[in-house]
Amino acid sequence: MTTATTERAPLPGPYLLWLAGAQAGLLGDAALYFALGWAASAHGGGAAGLVLTAVTVPRTVLVLLGGAVADRFGARRVMLAGDAVMLVATAALAVTVGGRGTPLRLLVAAAAVIGTVDAFYLPASGSMPRRLVPVDRLPRALALRQAGGQSAALLGAPLGGLLVTAGGFAGAAVADAVSFGVVLLVLLRVRPREDAPGPAAPSGLLREAASGVRLALRDPLLRAALLLTGAAAGGLLPVVSLLGPLLARAHGWTAGTAALVTGGQAAGVLAVASLVAWRGALPRAGVGAAAGLCTASVGVALLALSPVPAVAVAGSTVTGVGSGLFACHLGPLVLGGAPASHLSRVQALLTLMQSLALVLSNGLLGLLADSGGAAVAMLLCAVASGTAGLVALATRTFRRA
Repeated sequence: MTTATTERAPLPGPYLLWLAGAQAGLLGDAALYFALGWAASAHGGGAAGLVLTAVTVPRTVLVLLGGAVADRFGARRVMLAGDAVMLVATAALAVTVGGRGTPLRLLVAAAAVIGTVDAFYLPASGSMPRRLVPVDRLPRALALRQAGGQSAALLGAPLGGLLVTAGGFAGAAVADAVSFGVVLLVLLRVRPREDAPGPAAPSGLLREAASGVRLALRDPLLRAALLLTGAAAGGLLPVVSLLGPLLARAHGWTAGTAALVTGGQAAGVLAVASLVAWRGALPRAGVGAAAGLCTASVGVALLALSPVPAVAVAGSTVTGVGSGLFACHLGPLVLGGAPASHLSRVQALLTLMQSLALVLSNGLLGLLADSGGAAVAMLLCAVASGTAGLVALATRTFRRA
């Protein structure tokens, strides 16, 4: 890890304040997502899938437009609007659930609102570290954010379970509303650099969104980073969320054992993110990201081939270490290399690549797991992610970044 004086300098106070508020929002969101999934599961598997789709579809369809809006009108303004909408929506959801329960149509409507707001909020939020932190400290800043996000993911489900047990779905909605209130108060105090509205654009927002795509296609580094993001999302994300539970059932493991395997992956990501936040990133971000994919592929293969729970947990942990290396090096590479005028649009492209890759891979890997077994599907993920990492190492532009 590099220990350059500039990279070890303290992170700016406004960034740490914003990150604390964002962490509160992430924790509230994670608790509500658990409550939403739990309530939807009471209507059956098909209904639960419909609710998840209601989140994913508007997020995927509108995210490029959301990036253009954030670059055009200012990321902070978009986030303030998004938090205000979600504060009102979650409060109204809590009141409605208290009187009517959780009918499926209400859950689908809530999921659609979440997905729509996410499409505008995620690109704006993703650009904030660059607006608040000097480029030379971006790796540590993004690693700290990654660690916070992973912690929220680990704590969100248990917190959601406690809230649902104590106050029902309405309790989780109220908690999320409070978290949005906290984020709003923080954003009112934080004023990022380079967040003034852009100049008048007679071509319109759709053309501005398209200009972000053209920028990525013309820039060799951004193009390679986006392709690698898609490969990582399609090859690694389904391992824990989709194939892990299927593999556990095939081996006859208990739910507790399956949870340990999942926890190993989360622990690996958290460990790497914490280390990078403390010590800094590798000197060459491209090499770090590619090496992360190769490392993760080894862990996935180990997880797929071992019927022994302890070895599977080790494989999952190695997968998390590789995933953490990838995320902590690719994020600063993309955000640091994006023009100031296109920060949110580039983040929107990253979100879009992840969403599309995940949608495609989940379907294909699910079918392969049904026909050939979860281990075979997992080995395919290992080969795909390892190949992507090796190709990235062989790409001169990316290797020297």
